[in-house]
Amino acid sequence: MLPAESELIDAARCGDRRAFERLYRRHVGRVYATCLRLSGDPVTAEELTQVTFIRAWRRLDSYRAAAPFAAWMRRLTINVALSDKRSHMRRLDRVRPVAELEGAARSWQPGTSLDLERAVAALPPKARHVFVLRSIEGLSHREIAQLTGTSEGTSKAQLHRARRLLQEALS
Repeated sequence: MLPAESELIDAARCGDRRAFERLYRRHVGRVYATCLRLSGDPVTAEELTQVTFIRAWRRLDSYRAAAPFAAWMRRLTINVALSDKRSHMRRLDRVRPVAELEGAARSWQPGTSLDLERAVAALPPKARHVFVLRSIEGLSHREIAQLTGTSEGTSKAQLHRARRLLQEALS
């Protein structure tokens, strides 16, 4: 019989690495999928997944049982991925002009395969983030605005842009 998640959390909080490993195994697939959708790159998604679980281990005491552990992990995952993207974009802004960044984000060309995941990965970063957070993760525009540090109107505009670009890419 498998231990209840609350028992694993309590044991992990007390330093039980095996209990945390079980939590890891239960949630790693969902965390990786979210990181992949937000980053658009499998290698980056693997790195973000590891960072997420390191942060979860360090912050396990901040988890409150009022919400499901999966929801806490989802929020932590999104925060890690968006924080990494902001940091990455700041580094790129210092090195390359903005026009070059936009061109790199649109590297996917129509006529290749009709692969939705690749089309989503090819979206400009801000549009991709809003699309994933709203359409896949189910967050509200208010939550997205808070996470990304933008307004709800900007979130809605980026979602519209993402959908338009996806429609063009997939037609």
